[in-house]
Amino acid sequence: MGIGTLAHTVGHLPLKELTAKLSGRGIDFVQLALSKAISDYDLSLGKLSPALANHIGEQFHRAGVRIGVLGCYINPIHPDPQQRRYEIDRFKEHLRYARDFGTSIVATETGDLTTYLAEDANGYEAKGWSILKQTVEELAEEAERWGVHIGLEPVVTHTLSSTEKMAQILAEVPSSTLGVVFDPVNLIPPTVVEPRDQEAFLDHAFATFGSRIVLTHLKDYVVNNGRKNEIESGKGIFETASFLAKLHSHKPGVDISLERLQDHTIEETFSYVRSLL
Repeated sequence: MGIGTLAHTVGHLPLKELTAKLSGRGIDFVQLALSKAISDYDLSLGKLSPALANHIGEQFHRAGVRIGVLGCYINPIHPDPQQRRYEIDRFKEHLRYARDFGTSIVATETGDLTTYLAEDANGYEAKGWSILKQTVEELAEEAERWGVHIGLEPVVTHTLSSTEKMAQILAEVPSSTLGVVFDPVNLIPPTVVEPRDQEAFLDHAFATFGSRIVLTHLKDYVVNNGRKNEIESGKGIFETASFLAKLHSHKPGVDISLERLQDHTIEETFSYVRSLL
């Protein structure tokens, strides 16, 4: 299994400085959010080209780090139609150039569950879902043209708020381009703290969408006064070893991106996770 992290964990830097800071640290791959990581290029909508994507990919390759996924975390249900259109177009641009960067996955979350609550207290979830479905359908059509994957990340407070909602969008938009970015800590409810309950949650999730996972995220959590606080792996109550064993069973070799890291904690956390594999 490839172990990686967010490229901007080491900072928002010029490309060559960024890749130099990532090199030689045991990082197999990065999740690259272009504008968050690279400071010396204008990477806004309309600026990408095959040559620029190839150049960026080559710099990472020379540093011994693979670009495993492009992070393009848009709000696909943004309440402002003009802003939503801009973000959809930006994601579609990432899909078109993904392979020029050396990857085939572009990932996003799905917007806050309560986005339309003030507008419609009774029907806000249905409205958000309808817009999400329309957006995902459009993105899937683009992904099919370029032979790449869309990684949708469910989060307990977002439109894709549960294992069941993740299964629902996969059923309602029956495109083979859609995959799951499985971050168990993002999806697990704050009421799930006991090891047996975590095991049940993980088993249900893997049984429901395990075959569609294209990438995993890994971190840890603690619960204080009913609130879930996310921290780096090995520092909380998450059953990390069990998760990794189940993951290997369902998706051997899938990439694992470590989150909630800081530059100075990369080696320690990578070592901890590798010790469990």
